[in-house]
This record gives sequence, C-alpha cells and structure tokens, in this order.
Amino acid sequence: MDQKILSLAGEKTADKLQELLQAVKEDDLANLLQNQAVKGKAAGALLRAIFKGSPCSEEAGALRRLKIYIRSIQLVESGDLQKEVASEILGLLMVEVHNFPGPLLVELASEFVSVIKEGRLKNGKSLELLPIILTTLAAKKENVAYGKGELSGEECKKQLINTLCSGRWDQQYVIQLTSMFKDVPLAAEEVEFVTEKVLRMFSKLNLQEIPPLVYHLLVFSSKGNRKKALEGIITFFNELDKQHNEEQSGDELLDLVTVPAGELRHVEGTVILHIVFAIKLDCELGRELLKHFKTGQQGDFSNNTCPFSIALLLSITRIQRFEEQVFDLLKTSIVKSFKDLQLLQGSKFLQNLVPHRSCVSTLILEVVKNSVHSWDHVTQGLVELGFILMDSYGPKKILDGKAIETSSCLSKKPTQHACKLGADILLETFKIHEMIRQEILEQVFNRVVTRASSPISHFLDLLSNIIMYAPLVLQSCSAKVTETFDYLSFLPLQTVQGLLKAVQPLLKVSMSVRDSLILVLRKAMFASQLDARKAAVAGFLLLLKNFKVLGSLSSSQCSQSIGASQVHVDVHSRYNSVANETFCLEIMDSLRRCLGQQADVRLILYEGFYDVLRRNSQLANSIMQTLLSQLKQYYEPKPDVLPPLKLEACILTQGDRICLQEPLDYLLCCVQHCLAWCKSKVMPPQQEKEEEEEGVYQDLEDLLESITSRMIKSELEDFELDKSADFSQSTCVGIKNNICASLVMGVCEVLIEYNFSISNFSKNKFEEVLSLFMCYKKLSDILNEKAGKGKTKVANKTNDSFLSMKFVSDLLTALFRDSAQSHEESLLVLRSNNEFMRYAVSVALQKVQQLKETGHVSGPDGQNPEKIFQNLCDITRVLIWRYTSIPTSVEDSGKKEKGKSISLLCLEGLQKIFSAVQQFFQPKIQHFLRALDATGEEGEEVEGSVTHRAAFQIRQFQRSLLNLLSSQEEDFNGKEALLLVTVLSNLSKLLEPSSPQFVQMLSWTSKICKENSQEDALFCKGLMNLLFSLHVLYKSPVILLRDLSQDIHGHLGDIDEDVEMEKTNHFAMVNLRTAAPTVCLLVLSQAEKVLEEVDWLITKLKGQVSQEMLSEEASSQATLPNHPIEKAIIMQLGTLLTFFHELVQTALPSGSCVDILLKDLCKMYTILTALVRYYLQVCQSSRGIPKNMEKLVKLSGSHLTPLCYSFISYIQNKRSQSLKYTGEKKKGKTAAVATAMARVLRETKPIPNLIFAIEQYEKFLIHLSKKSKVNLMQHMKLSTSRDFKIKGNILDMVLREEEEDEDDDDDNEGTASEHEGQDKEPAKKRRKK
Repeated sequence: MDQKILSLAGEKTADKLQELLQAVKEDDLANLLQNQAVKGKAAGALLRAIFKGSPCSEEAGALRRLKIYIRSIQLVESGDLQKEVASEILGLLMVEVHNFPGPLLVELASEFVSVIKEGRLKNGKSLELLPIILTTLAAKKENVAYGKGELSGEECKKQLINTLCSGRWDQQYVIQLTSMFKDVPLAAEEVEFVTEKVLRMFSKLNLQEIPPLVYHLLVFSSKGNRKKALEGIITFFNELDKQHNEEQSGDELLDLVTVPAGELRHVEGTVILHIVFAIKLDCELGRELLKHFKTGQQGDFSNNTCPFSIALLLSITRIQRFEEQVFDLLKTSIVKSFKDLQLLQGSKFLQNLVPHRSCVSTLILEVVKNSVHSWDHVTQGLVELGFILMDSYGPKKILDGKAIETSSCLSKKPTQHACKLGADILLETFKIHEMIRQEILEQVFNRVVTRASSPISHFLDLLSNIIMYAPLVLQSCSAKVTETFDYLSFLPLQTVQGLLKAVQPLLKVSMSVRDSLILVLRKAMFASQLDARKAAVAGFLLLLKNFKVLGSLSSSQCSQSIGASQVHVDVHSRYNSVANETFCLEIMDSLRRCLGQQADVRLILYEGFYDVLRRNSQLANSIMQTLLSQLKQYYEPKPDVLPPLKLEACILTQGDRICLQEPLDYLLCCVQHCLAWCKSKVMPPQQEKEEEEEGVYQDLEDLLESITSRMIKSELEDFELDKSADFSQSTCVGIKNNICASLVMGVCEVLIEYNFSISNFSKNKFEEVLSLFMCYKKLSDILNEKAGKGKTKVANKTNDSFLSMKFVSDLLTALFRDSAQSHEESLLVLRSNNEFMRYAVSVALQKVQQLKETGHVSGPDGQNPEKIFQNLCDITRVLIWRYTSIPTSVEDSGKKEKGKSISLLCLEGLQKIFSAVQQFFQPKIQHFLRALDATGEEGEEVEGSVTHRAAFQIRQFQRSLLNLLSSQEEDFNGKEALLLVTVLSNLSKLLEPSSPQFVQMLSWTSKICKENSQEDALFCKGLMNLLFSLHVLYKSPVILLRDLSQDIHGHLGDIDEDVEMEKTNHFAMVNLRTAAPTVCLLVLSQAEKVLEEVDWLITKLKGQVSQEMLSEEASSQATLPNHPIEKAIIMQLGTLLTFFHELVQTALPSGSCVDILLKDLCKMYTILTALVRYYLQVCQSSRGIPKNMEKLVKLSGSHLTPLCYSFISYIQNKRSQSLKYTGEKKKGKTAAVATAMARVLRETKPIPNLIFAIEQYEKFLIHLSKKSKVNLMQHMKLSTSRDFKIKGNILDMVLREEEEDEDDDDDNEGTASEHEGQDKEPAKKRRKK
C-alpha cells in the first residue's frame, strides 16, 4: 500500500493519488504512517505523498489532512520515533501549516491548547509547531467560526492565548512553553497575560529550574512588559529570602524540608548573571530596572529592597553605561535610609505610625555574606561601593585641621554611619574573598599616601582592622607596604603615627618589612624637612615600644623572611637579651641624635619616652641616663646660684627670630614621670643592677630636690620676669620673655606634681607645693594682665597644663574627700588656700575640654582610653560630692572673689564630663554611673540599671536647681542655672524613653516651666530645649506649641491695637522678656521639625500610592479609607494651624521672629499643598476625601489665610513707619535711609514667597474640588489683589503736605537734600527682575 502511494505521488498530476487516498479509510492511513515511522522507513516521503493527495481545496482532503496532521503530532510527541525521523516529520508539518484554511487552523490550535491544559504532553517536542500555527492563524484576514460566534484570525489567536494562560501548565513544560511564546507575535495585552502566567509558575517549580525559566522570560520580555518581568523576579527572590531567614531563625526541625542556603544562593547568583547578560543585550531592560528602584526609593528604600536586589544592582555596575547611575542611586539611598532612621529615632510620633524596619547596613552586609557562594560578579561592585562611601562621607577637614570621630552610636550623623558602612563592607569582603584582598589593600595604601592633606583616620582604622585580622596575608603585599614607607617623610605626622600603628602587627611577622622601615626612618632622621624628622622619631619610638616580640631575632637574622610557624615560636620563646639590647640601643643611639634638633622633634621624644619605658622596662637605664645628661646641660650645679635653670640656653636667637630650642618644661615632666615609674616598678625586683641604676635615680632625685628648693627661693626678678618686663608679642624681648614665662610656669607645675607625689602627706612638702604654686600664680596673673592690655592672646603653652590626669584626680580626691586624721594637718596647708583649690578644679576642667576636642589628653597614659576613663570616674565622683555638699550659694555668701566660685567650676566640670563620656565612652556608661554611686555595688540591678542610676543622679541636680529657683531674685545665678539644665539634658539622654523615670523627668521639667518665671533668656532657652527634647520622645509636641503660642500672643499683644487680649498663663517661663525672640524662635524651630516629619510622612504615602497604582490588584481593592497615617497628618496640621493662627495675630518685634515666621508659614502652605496633591492622586483610585480633610481645609480658609494677609499688611505698615522715622531722624543723610531701605527689603523678601505658596495651595484645592466633586473652595475668601494701585486721596494729601513744607522752609538746605533723597527713592524701590 505504501509503495503504491509513493509511486502515485511521483506522477505529475495528483488525481490518481487523490482517488486512492479517498478509497482508504483515514484510520488505516494513519496506522500505515505510524508503522512506517516506528520502523524508521521512509515516513517523511509517505507523509509528503499523503499531503500531496489531500488538497485543502476539497473538504474531504482537508479533513484527511487534519486527521493525519494530528496523528503525526501525536507520533512525534509519543517518543517512539528515532530522532532523525521525528525531526523530519516536524519539518514537514511546519511547512504544511500555511496551506490550512482558517477553521482547520483554529481546530488544530484548540487541540494543542487542550493537550497542554490536560497535561497530555509526553516530551513537548511538538510545541515547536504551536508558534507557527498561531502566527499563521493571526495572519488570516477572513473571519473564522470560533465557539458560538465568528472572530477574525487575530481575535481567535488572542482567545486561544487567553485560554492557554488561564489553564494549568505541567511543571516540566513551563520552560518550553515560555520559550515558545517568544516566536509568537503578541499584542501588549497578550504579553502581559503570558508574563503574569510565567511569574505565577515560579513558586511551583523546583529551585534549579528557575534560572533557565528566568532566562527565557527575559528574552520574552523584549516584546514589552519588561518592568513586570523584573519586578516579578525580584519579588519572588525577596519572598524566598524572607522565608529562608524565618526558617533559619525558627524551628530547627524545618531544616529537613527547606532549601539549603548554598543552593538558594547559587541559584540567585545564576539568575543575576542571566539578568545582567540580558541587560547587556537590551539596554531598555536596564533602564526599567533603575526606574523600578528609583520609584521604590521615593517610598521607603529598606522596604523595597532586599539582599537580592542590592546584589543585582551591584552586578549591573559592570556595565559601563549604568555604573555611575547605580552607584549614585545606592549612595543616595543609603544616606536617605540613615536619615530616615535618625528621624524615626528622634520622634515618638513617627515611631508609633511607622513600623521599625531592617537597617540598610544589615541588608548590604548580608549581600557580602551571601557573596561567598561564588558571586564573583558582585564582589567588584561591593568593593567600589565601599570605597565610594568612605571617600564621599569620611571625616571632613575642620578649620584647625582636626577631625574627631565620636564612638557614640546615636550622636553620629547619617554620613558618618554611611562611612562606617563603607569600611564594614570592605573589611567583611576582605575576610571572605581572597581574590580581591590585594586590590583592597592597594587602594587603601594609595589613599593614605595621596590624601595627606585631608583627614584619613577612617582609612587608617580600616587598614588596622584588616592587618589585625590577617597579618600573614599581608606578607604577599609586603612590596606595597615598603613602597608606602618610602613616602613617610612626606606625610603629616598624624598620618605617619596612624599608619605605623596600623602596620605594627606586620612588623612582628615580616623582618624584611621591619628592615625597610628602619632604613626609611634613618634616612628621614637627617632629612631637611622638619616633618620628616618628627616622623622618624615617632617611628623609632613605636618600634621601641613593640620591639619585645621582635627581640629574639638578632640583627644578622633580620633579613630572613618568616613563616607562620616561626612567628608562633618567635612570640612565645624567651627573649634573647643580647639581641634585644643590640637592636634597641641602636635605636636609642639614633634617638639621642635628635636631642640636638629643633624643639618640636625633642618634644615628640620627651612625650614618647614614658610609654617606651612602660612597655619595655629593660631600657630604663639607657633612657634615664639620656635624660639625666640632657637635663644637666640646663641645670645650674652650684647650690647657691638662683635661678637653678639656665633659661637663656633654652632659647635660640637667629637674627630677628627668637624661638624655643629646648622645651625644658617637657624634659622635666618626662624626667619626673619616668623616675616615678622606675621607682615604683623597676627597682624593687632587680637587685643586681642596683648600684649603677640607683646612682642615676639618686642623681635625678637630688637634681629635682635642688631645683625645687631654689625655685622657691627665686623671685620673679631672678628670671627677669617681674611686672616691669616687656611681654608684647611684637618685640624680640617680649617674645623671649613670653617663652621664658611659659617655661617657668611649666617647670613650677611639674615640680608641684613631683613634690606632691613624693610627699607622703608631709606638711613641709605641701608648703613647698604651695610656694611653687604661688610662683606659678604670680606669673600667670602678670601674663593675663599684660595680655588683657595688649588684647593679644597669651602663648598657647600656658593653656596646656603639665599636670597628669591621674595626678589631678589624686589631688582633687585628697583636697576634697581625704578624711584621714593623720593627713588633716598637712592637707590644711593646701585647703586653706582657695586659689590653689580653684586651680586644681580648673586644671581638671581643662583636661576634660582637651578630651572633648581631641579625643585624648596630654601627659602619660593620655592616649590610653582605659586609664582616661578610670580617672574621669574618680574626678566626677569628687566633683559631684563637692558640688552637692557645698552649694554655690553657701560658698558665695562667705566671701566675694573675682572669678568663678569652686562650686560653679565643679558644676562646669561635671557638665563637660557628662557630655564627653557620652561622646567617647558610650558602651561604658553603665560602669561610669556605677562608679559614681557611693553606696557600693551590692544593690546592683541588672535590668534598667543605667536608667535607675541616671535617675538617681538626675534627682541630685533637680534638687540643686529647685533650691536655686527658690532663692531670692537678686541671688539667682543664671549661669549656674543654665549649667544645671545642660547637665540634666545630658543625663536625661541616658533614660529609656519608655521608663517611668523618663515620664517623671518630663513632667518635672514641664512643671518647672509652668511654675517659674525667670527673665534670664539663656536659662529659659536651655530649659525649653530640654522640655522639647524630652517631649518629642514621649509624644508629638504640637499641643505644647499651641499653648506656648497663646502665651506669646498674650504677652506681646495683638497686631490690631484695639483688640483687648485675654492673657493665658500656661507657662510662667514665658514672660515679656523671654516671649520674643527667645521662646518665639524656639517654638518656630520646633514647628519646623513637626512640619518636616509631616512632609516625610506625606512623601512616604505618595510613594505607597504610586506603587499601589502600578499594581492594579491593589488599586482595585482601594486601601482602607481611614488610613491611620493620613489621620495623624491631618491632626498634626490642624493643631499647627491653630499654633500659626495665634502667632500671625501677635505683634512680634521685627527681625528674626518675623522672618522665620514668614518662612515657616510658607512651609506650612507648601505641605498643605503636598497633602492636597496626595489626595488628587488618591482620588484617581475611586476613593473620596475623608471628612477631617474637609475640616482642615475649612480651618485653613477661615483661621489662617485671611490672617496671613493682615499680618503682611501689619509688617508693611511697620516698615513704612520705620522708614519714615529713619528719614525724619537723619534728615539729609541719604546713606542712613539707604541702609534702612536695604534692611526692609531683606525683611520683606519672604512675603512674595508666602503669597505664592498660598496661591499654589488654592490652585490645587480648585483641582481637588473638581476631581472629588466636593466644593472645598466655599470657605476660601478671594485673595487680596496685590497689584500696584494709585490711591488718589492719599496722593493728594501727600502732595499738599509737600507744598506746605516748601513754603515753610524755602531757604533751608536740609529740605533740599531731603527732596533729593525723596527723588531718588522710587529708583531704589524698582522691582528686581
């Protein structure tokens, strides 16, 4: 049979073939074809013959053709055929599709759809035909019967695709089906159907099947709807991540069921690669992705992003055209996120409305963690992002070149958080990815070297953390490190110290690096630049401090490289003292040479010796010998010669220039501290060296003793520094005398500390201490007196005290707290001198101030945070006791002295300490407060202990403030009151806002403000600031603002003088003296903050609405009409409206109050406009306007706008009056009139802005009225026409007056000049273009 068909098919005409085929049953024919195909014989030829004999022009032929076609599809799908046979049949079927008439194509396509929906596909090979069938069907022009009616080919195709997408797809054919759709021409609507269907299928597939599906979906998205596809992919992985995190933190049993983390990350990585590849081919996809993130950023970055989307963004940075845009987007988003967080932390009102979300830094650090799973395409972006954040938001240069970082978390600015995040990203990436380590290090080193002028502490901290993490890793980069060393002599001292401190662990590991450093330092020692020599000294001191670990290697071994095992041995083996000493004495020799250099170089040496000694006691002898020989150069050996020191030798005169050659005070200070340390630590155990060392110590002690006794005997005349001496900074003698005076004062301070510390409470020693202090005091008084006359600043040296912080703490404790009977008599010597007591407290103040400004203090252990903290605790304990036990009032009544009383100094010290502790020792606050508790530590509360302890301290200061307020009016000390308020403000920051103690503090502050009327403006400002800072953490302060505005209105009176004011008295603190500008400016700045919060909320809502409108499902189920955020916004604005309603009726004095009020009103209207525009947006999604919004609009129309216009008129009247007054007062002085005009112009600048804001608000209200079909304008009065008008009657009156004036003073020159002024005036009033 088959042979017959084939032979007939070979003839030219197909008539006989047709007859033959008509005679055969269709089923037999189909079976014949099936048998041939399965056997692998010439199935293709047979199929071609059958099609040839079944022309579509005849109905029977067409039906036969359809039957065979469907059977062929089933054959291909069955999987029984050989590959070649199946391909041949498929090829034939594809060619034949075009010959089918419309109805049969519909039938064919419907058959396909039902096969797919019913899941009858066997291997999906036949799906290759469907695109061709649908394409051919869509191309048919004539109408085709479909279902019950007739449709065009295009419509049929649409219906079929709709049916296909609404049915279920078998999991294993999803990818093939998606791939198939890319060959079908589709309309936008159909593309959306398919995209949605594919996205719905994501969750039903295995994880491994998702990357290929994403690939096909992205290829398909080139037809349109890219946005939907990308959003769907990102949302799917976001949900997956969330699920995964919940399961990990949840029940451990679930681990059996869930996806392992590694697999999920690998899949995400592959998907990201597919997306990046697709973006490279189709830039539009990239633009859509960025657009998606930008709209998300308007709402809330942390909510709309997830680790997956950040990783995706970072991968796109490898495409050059998107690199800059993506980094800009990430940078602004990160800072915005930190700003939002700061805004939320500072306002209870916002915390109640907006749920707390994950911080952006946790998201990005999660990306770093995930990038372990071979996300190589993300790491490069991460590194770049880290450096961009550190470069953009690092510490900025302040005027005096200092840039200090604080460690407190809350006080950091958003930019500081961003910089810290950059450093964290780089450190974590460094830990995880070995490949990128070299690059990170190179970049850090490059920045350290090239950015010498700007502060780079953040890069040095990062470098230090990296090296601490893995010193051995850096051995591979040692070339880069040694290259950096070559630049040491060109870098500023601070950078050199930071850099050497950071690479210090590396010096313990790599001998070659240490050798190259020593070479560089030796060269720098003899460099011509002073900075280079200073750097060399700093470097050598650092080596001496840390050399112990390197000690076991002798100089000859130094060039050997060293491995990890050697380091281990090196660190733990016993020191080889010979090698130690050789190495160190070599360095000591180098350092001795410095003693002949400039004062600055010697100074670094003297400041560093103590630390070296403490860390490396073996060098005691060498150091002490060096110091002794240096001191002897300036010491007068004859016991009866006064003064005991050769001050002349310390000063160098070069022509006209006079400068300090030897900082003798620092040398003596160094000697004193080193000696004290050696005597306490080194001497007792080492018996064998005793004689030699004992000799040095004895010599030094004798020296100091001799200097002390002779300094006491010396008069100021002996130093040629008495009152008649010249101290002016302009003459050589004056400069020399200033330097000498500061040296003598420094020496006195050093000797005070030395004698006190060796005194063992002997009365004689204390008398010597007092005599030394009197010498110091006399000189200090003379300098202050001369400086006061000359109006020049005293040389800075006198500002830095030489007393160490430890000594200050011991001295204060002895003076104020020592109650031992045996010490009483000797301490009385010091206690009876009030000046000395005041001096002790003021030095403590100075030390704390230094800590606040620079982050460390001068003197030994001044860089050691632990010791500083310990001393701070001791000093604070003494100061609190002194202040609370002897109040200022008691002290003042005794005797009036010039300068501040000791109690007031104590209070000032406490205020500085509390703020310094919060700035630098945030994590240790609990220890700090515990140290202040005199009761001991038994009754320790574990929970809330910071709040409890802080509340205890607060109560002490509250009592002091109440006592002060209850004193007589004339006894009220405003300065002390302000200090107390500042202390309370600092302490109240330690209270937990949800604790009862916090609420107690708030109500106490509020009570003080309500019941006390003080006219001290600064005290009032401090107290009000405290009230607001507490109030915002409890609830929104709008009602407080409204009450205060009523008080201000009551005290200052109305703009309409005829109105009689009812005085409200909510807060006694508001009175005629404080109402304006103090309280007025304060409430306006608070109102501005509330407006900012409201503005932030409106922006957030707008972002949500625009996202809801994009996803139709959300907009169709319109969100709840009574949105709590909307309600809160309207409530806030309503109360603020009443606040402004009061202030615009108040007769405020012209100046800053009026300016800021106008600006804030402008802001108020701008935000009202923003709210109206939000409702315009919402109205599109079939939601009406809430009733309370209508009330707000009504209130603004009746209570604010008309009053704004009358307030503007009031300001303008005031302006013309002041101009007139100035004109009359200064007749003939054109300049005076001109300045008055300029001031008026400046003051009235905000008026046009306000009018514009009001008009914009009304314009959008009209739009909203039309949209919402609610007449919102019925409460609005028409705005005053503010065009230029000539008022005839007034003009006549003015002209008449002028004529009369001319008649009266015809010959008066003054009038002439006044007329000139008047003639010129309009020119000045000409409107600016």
